[in-house]
Amino acid sequence: MSAIVQRRGAAPTDRPSTRAWLAVSSLALVAFVIVTTEFIPVGLLPNITESLHVSLGLGGLMVLVPALTAAVSAPLLYLGARSYNRRRLIAVLGGLVVVANVIPPFASNLTEILLARILLGIAIAGFWTVVPPLGPKLVGERLGTRAQSIVIAGVSAGTVVGLPAGQFLGNAVGWRVTFAVAAAVSAVVVIAQLVFLPDIHPEATTRARDLGRVFRSGTARIGLTVTVIAFVGQFAASTYLTPFLEDFAHLGGGSVSVVFLAYGVGGILGTLIGGALVGRSLVFSLVGATGIIGVIVLAMPILHPAPAVVGVLIVGWGLVWGVIPLAAQLWLLQAVPDGQEAAASIAVATMQVSIAGGSALGGLLVDSTSLRTVFVTAGAVLIAAAVIAATEGVRQNKNPVSTKGL
Repeated sequence: MSAIVQRRGAAPTDRPSTRAWLAVSSLALVAFVIVTTEFIPVGLLPNITESLHVSLGLGGLMVLVPALTAAVSAPLLYLGARSYNRRRLIAVLGGLVVVANVIPPFASNLTEILLARILLGIAIAGFWTVVPPLGPKLVGERLGTRAQSIVIAGVSAGTVVGLPAGQFLGNAVGWRVTFAVAAAVSAVVVIAQLVFLPDIHPEATTRARDLGRVFRSGTARIGLTVTVIAFVGQFAASTYLTPFLEDFAHLGGGSVSVVFLAYGVGGILGTLIGGALVGRSLVFSLVGATGIIGVIVLAMPILHPAPAVVGVLIVGWGLVWGVIPLAAQLWLLQAVPDGQEAAASIAVATMQVSIAGGSALGGLLVDSTSLRTVFVTAGAVLIAAAVIAATEGVRQNKNPVSTKGL
């Protein structure tokens, strides 16, 4: 697999300064906080819905609304960003995250929380669009891929840490205080980013036709298809993981917190391991990760009478999921090497639509059928994503010229 083709960055030296790597780390940290904030309500879902007197399915809107907002906002922000200084733009997006976390502690109904989640969705869209391609601008072309992987690793880690963080803090201090803590952490991270991140100006004006180039790439289209299916399956199940553990596995609040903590640690490790795996074979990593999670999700309704086994499966779930957002994002960036901001905006729109779709599917099934049906359906969807990715891998082996850039 060839390396990602990078634009020439702003860093002219082969040995980036410590400050440059601190800037990269600050972006990874901001990514982590933003995505963690997106998924905090998953762990708090029973607490919030009970407090606000709404159903679990309706409470799932806290995941669906920011995802759908981000999906709509990403292409618009890509076109609107144009020549804006990326440092200032990222600071504004970070400020939106702070506000989005300040509102829920004082909210009296679900509508007010959903308004806050709309602001978060805008921040997610802008951040995922402009940040992943910045690696080469900070540390130079030679180390640009490594910098991109570090930033995207923050995104991957956030997708698994948000759930256990919300669940653990929610049980310890309540869901309103949890959002207040998230607001304080978000503010600190934004300040750190302002300290370390230099002024960064885009090299070219964004154009609408660059978005179309992403869809004209056959490799990109396959990557988008796999991403949609994998994310739908993941979030149909993970959105309702807390009630599954409480109602099916009969775990108490303390045990659920421990399981989710292990899930988060596994996800971080998976993200770190994923960087090495996708460097060896991006397609194989995506096939293996989606297939394994599909089997785990399918097995959980069968093995739920054995809580210890379910706990081990969930740790494995977190470990393997850490690979998927990293692989999916890098797939798109590699498929369109000369239009990475456009590819990033399409990637975030695709992922967020899929998160919204998965949450909506899970909510529909949990309110109309049962939690068991949610997990069986989600597992089957994830296995379908693995099959499609495997088919693409076979095609690449037969015709490697057509997959240049992967």
